[in-house]
Amino acid sequence: MRYLADILTLSRIILAAVLFSMSFVYTPLHTAFIVYMLGEITDALDGTCASRFPFPKDKVPWYRKYAAKYDMFADGFIAIAMVLFFSFRVNLTAGFLMLVPYLIFGLIIEFTVYGKFLGHPDDCTKNCLMRRNFKLAKKIILVRRNVYLAILFTMAVWTLYASEWTLVTKNIIMGIGLAGSLFFWIFLAQRRHNISRDAVEIEKELASEKKTPAKKSPAKKKASAKKTTAKKTTAKKTTTKKTTAKKTTTKKSPTKKKTPAKKKSAKK
Repeated sequence: MRYLADILTLSRIILAAVLFSMSFVYTPLHTAFIVYMLGEITDALDGTCASRFPFPKDKVPWYRKYAAKYDMFADGFIAIAMVLFFSFRVNLTAGFLMLVPYLIFGLIIEFTVYGKFLGHPDDCTKNCLMRRNFKLAKKIILVRRNVYLAILFTMAVWTLYASEWTLVTKNIIMGIGLAGSLFFWIFLAQRRHNISRDAVEIEKELASEKKTPAKKSPAKKKASAKKTTAKKTTAKKTTTKKTTAKKTTTKKSPTKKKTPAKKKSAKK
């Protein structure tokens, strides 16, 4: 069961390759729809399987270091395959109008949040938004994901109703798809709130980095030590000046002489 997440991800890559080839070879629309829906089901389940059936720390396979990378590649590959199939085989104008604005805003968000193309929470530049404000970056990525899902959902429904199935069959499949989507939305809360498989661990690491102060270089340490010694010497000088000023004031102030009280002579 530990390899189930990797098997699902690999199967999504294979399904994406099949769907990509269907864009250039005549294929019934309902066949392409089934292939795409199978790929999306693997996408919904692989993250849950990875968290439910983890590898022991001493038995993690070498390729799991790149799990986030090939998972992201599988998601992007099946999305590109669906967009190409929809544009070439269903409606070119609608595909163009949905894809181009998303690509423009997606690239802007990519460089703003990660500071690079095809970034990741653990693979981004130092001054990117992900390092400076993780919560805001997470919200932006989740908004982009929801727009991405809405576009792909629209393409899938359009392909379904343009297929050769009867209207009754289309409505039944649509109802099953909506029920499945609602099930995944309710019961896969981790998938809904996290931007990647290891987003929780990355958020903890970034929070610990902010709490722990950054280590200073030896040159900076020497400079700060010089500043502290200079401050201490200036403070000592000011205290000595104050003490000498107090002594001089005490010497200059005249002391009042006590005059003995005159004795009144008692006259008889």
